[in-house]
Amino acid sequence: MSGTPAGTPPNPKGSERFNEDKATYTVRGSDKPDIGKGVEVIRETVATLPSRPGVYRMQDARGDVLYVGKARALRNRVGNYMQVERLPSRLQRMVSQTRSMTIVTTNSEAEALLLEAQLIKRYRPPYNVLLRDDKSFPFILLRSEHAFPRIMKHRGARKAKGNYFGPFASAGSVNTTINALQKLFLLRSCTDSFFERRDRPCLLFQIKRCSAPCVGRIDEAGYGALVRQAKDFLGGKSSTVQREIETQMREASEALDFESAAMLRDRLRAATFIQGSQAINAEGIANADIFALASKTGQVGIQAFFIRGGQNWGHRAFFPTHTEGLSEEDVLQSFLAQFYEEVPPAKLILVDRKMPEAELLAEALRADAGSRVEISIPQRGSRKRLLEQASRNAVEALDRRLAERGSQAKVLREMAEFLELPEVPQRTEIYDNSHIQGAKAVGAMVVSGPEGYIKNQYRKFNIRQAQTNDDFAMMREVMTRRFGRAMEEDPERENGTWPDLVLIDGGKGQMSSVKDALEELGIEDLPLIGVSKGPDRNAGREMFHFPDGREKMLPVNSPVLFHLQRLRDEAHRFAIGAHRDKRSRAISASPLDEIPGIGPARKRALLLHFGTAGKVRAASLEDLQRAPGVSAGVAQAVYDFYHPGG
Repeated sequence: MSGTPAGTPPNPKGSERFNEDKATYTVRGSDKPDIGKGVEVIRETVATLPSRPGVYRMQDARGDVLYVGKARALRNRVGNYMQVERLPSRLQRMVSQTRSMTIVTTNSEAEALLLEAQLIKRYRPPYNVLLRDDKSFPFILLRSEHAFPRIMKHRGARKAKGNYFGPFASAGSVNTTINALQKLFLLRSCTDSFFERRDRPCLLFQIKRCSAPCVGRIDEAGYGALVRQAKDFLGGKSSTVQREIETQMREASEALDFESAAMLRDRLRAATFIQGSQAINAEGIANADIFALASKTGQVGIQAFFIRGGQNWGHRAFFPTHTEGLSEEDVLQSFLAQFYEEVPPAKLILVDRKMPEAELLAEALRADAGSRVEISIPQRGSRKRLLEQASRNAVEALDRRLAERGSQAKVLREMAEFLELPEVPQRTEIYDNSHIQGAKAVGAMVVSGPEGYIKNQYRKFNIRQAQTNDDFAMMREVMTRRFGRAMEEDPERENGTWPDLVLIDGGKGQMSSVKDALEELGIEDLPLIGVSKGPDRNAGREMFHFPDGREKMLPVNSPVLFHLQRLRDEAHRFAIGAHRDKRSRAISASPLDEIPGIGPARKRALLLHFGTAGKVRAASLEDLQRAPGVSAGVAQAVYDFYHPGG
């Protein structure tokens, strides 16, 4: 990317060059929400903009991205924000918070659309439609680097060499399909290192889910034929593969090779299982993604079906956020642009409504995927029936979502009332510690909101000072570090990272420690609640401790109690996991790690030669110098480390 560095305003007289592939620059204003200042920043930016495609980012006084947009002509699109009276209230709020803008010019509007989706995913701005479910989709990968390719589940970047089949809607659908494919094609699923170590077949061969190429039960040509059939089957030629297996079974039977015939019969049954398990009839459609949108009471749900090779590979419901004030068509288009940021598009995308820039989106996806992509609204036939089924599923998924949110909102309101909070907390932080007699102590912070756990906000604290078996001191250290940093980074509590409620796993002692730590920082207005188990540490009889010393309990069957127990248990789970990880790392650590200048290769050479770290410690300088791969200087460093007086 080239052009003026970010943070440097371009020359207002027009000497800035925009004939490069891309140009990036930032124009800045200052201070608190003020629509006049926001308009002034936009006006200064527009004065320097070209009439060419690009992407713009609006940022607040802290530099946080408020909104990412794309434009066919940047000058015209950004200039519209100066007509404040024509903007909806949502965008007026955005303009009032805008204090700087960053501009990236592109070669085409399609390129701008792709860049917009990338930046939305990276910055997650509060004024853009956001795809909340950002888990990567699973694929089936048939590795190609090995003479006997491995079949496996894959998530993330597709860097390994091989054939990828997907996306599948869930890990469960992938696992079910792989299990059936192993029965059908007898392909190995073990790692290469496991494969190389085998001297006899493993259990998968015994239960007829692997052909055991590791010990020569099938040659490379025979295994290659199975791989070819698997690729054909997953690529949509399932009928051809079935006929081929039927022919082989008949030939084996006629040759009185009943064992082979029985194995081929089982493979045919596996093929029938895969095809018969399809909940959606995808007849006549080879590869397609189907999307239908439903909206109710301001909430939006989008149902997605995935058809590959004429087979249903699952469906998933999505519930994008920040959709207020936007048309359903705009929401669907923004959703699709973000969705295909990581997922390769099918050649056919079926949608249930006309989008404002469907042709542009298809062009952008075609440029990204390198093949033709069609976006259409079916009017009749099997495609129309598929879309109607997706629409029904979208409505049902949204109804379930709203029902769950309604009951959850009721529980949160009752919780706020019980804990004497002024309103329902939007951010709750739960704290716990884990250690063994003070060793390897770890503090944990779990974060929850109205939509559930916010896992990317979880934090671990390695206890540094309170290394004695003192839970109170550990909790005091965690609070001091967490809120000391918050006071430095956001003393005005404007960026949403301050909690509305702090739950502490503990009773009066922990509550006192937390209060003392916060008071030392000058914080006296955070709602604090301690949660301790009741008599005999019985779950269901928890005691809730308030900062003023009061204690309250909830009925055993209270939904509020169940909710608070789940929050406490999640913090406990996270703390124990962090402690176990730390303990595992300590177990696998070597005393040689403490020696300056000893890297993994030299440590390995010393351990291979002497056997244990203890023998390295006891070795003479001459013995150390004789170790392969250890220079005289390294030997001297090791000897001096263990014999500082010698």
